[in-house]
Amino acid sequence: MPVSAVSLPFREQAEFFRRKLNIPTQSWLDVFGEKNDVGFAVAGANRLAIVEDFHTSLQKARTLEEFRQDFDKIVAEHGWSYNGGRNWRSRIIYETNLNSSFMAGRFRQLLALRDVRPYWQYLHSPAVEEPRPEHLAWDGLILRWDDPWWQWHFPINGWGCECRVVALSESDLRRMGRTVDTAPPIEWEDRIIGQRSPGGPRTVRVPKGIDPGFAHTPGRSQLETFIPPGGGTGTPANLGVPGITGSTPADALPAARTVSLDRLLDAGIEPDRAIDLFLQEFGATLDTPALYRDILGEPLAIGRDLFYTGDGALKLVGQRPRHVLLLADTIQNPDEIWIAAEWHKELRKTVVRRRYIAQWQLAGTDQSMLAVFEIGNKVWEGVTTYSPRSKTYLDRRIRGVDGAVRVYRREE
Repeated sequence: MPVSAVSLPFREQAEFFRRKLNIPTQSWLDVFGEKNDVGFAVAGANRLAIVEDFHTSLQKARTLEEFRQDFDKIVAEHGWSYNGGRNWRSRIIYETNLNSSFMAGRFRQLLALRDVRPYWQYLHSPAVEEPRPEHLAWDGLILRWDDPWWQWHFPINGWGCECRVVALSESDLRRMGRTVDTAPPIEWEDRIIGQRSPGGPRTVRVPKGIDPGFAHTPGRSQLETFIPPGGGTGTPANLGVPGITGSTPADALPAARTVSLDRLLDAGIEPDRAIDLFLQEFGATLDTPALYRDILGEPLAIGRDLFYTGDGALKLVGQRPRHVLLLADTIQNPDEIWIAAEWHKELRKTVVRRRYIAQWQLAGTDQSMLAVFEIGNKVWEGVTTYSPRSKTYLDRRIRGVDGAVRVYRREE
């Protein structure tokens, strides 16, 4: 009988799911398609704490009912408002993540066997109550592992899909009286998705029989995206993680808000005094940090250490001490908040960073300022500058950069 990778130790499935980065989102389109190989997201869960709790629950839950118990606790604890009924939503989250991680782990196993079992057979699950005609037509199909057809059709291939793939050897084919099949022709179709998403509808092109977002091989991109980029100086940079790209926004930042000239501190102010004034905005002191929750409810630890590097060097240099109150205003009342998954060379790992952005107009002057505050995994970067050089500069360097997803935008 055909040899299935199910008999092998299945650490690959757990490893695939564990390595995903928690990404808050506004819509299921924010982490779409193969981006799910790298990022774990729950549609509409735009606070990191909610996403982290779901990620943890799914790693330990052994049944749908067990996950539903956690689902109810997470919803109650965070006051999360979600679309759809409780049973439907919890089942979608549980089964989609279970099936996709299973097949991602299976993909790694099948690749390891490809020299001795180079033929893959598509199997439709009889447990599916309403099978898709295309999936039924592919049942039993045998192709070489490197046939391009698998790039688009390696399961899972849609919501609720339970199709599987097994590996076969030459002797398996002889015993079954089978030969390698010819890949079916791919019939492409345009599908409109995201009609109710914050960014509005969009059109995607997928093979017929494949739901939008599933036209990829689960786990393939993760094999590549966790290889850190080479070069660099060790300074945190917007290198990003391929697979979570976000989209550069076409819209401009909300109009700059007017702030009092008092928010711009005196030139030559001592850094310690500037830091103290910044901390007072959050109820912290030079000696005692405070926990602040941003506009989305995300916790931020605010303390003196924010202004020093790991080796004790002061980060407030040049004109930065003058601008710290604008950084405080930006954290408390941002125009936008972005999440970026980025490789940090010194920490030697991928980290998730939050970027707070706001434009400010100094009252009674023609001077406008762009303030940016970034924080994550013991790394922060505060930047203030005069009006950005261009919208291109703003979008490429500050907003929709590599690995970035916007999770908040202020309504004007």
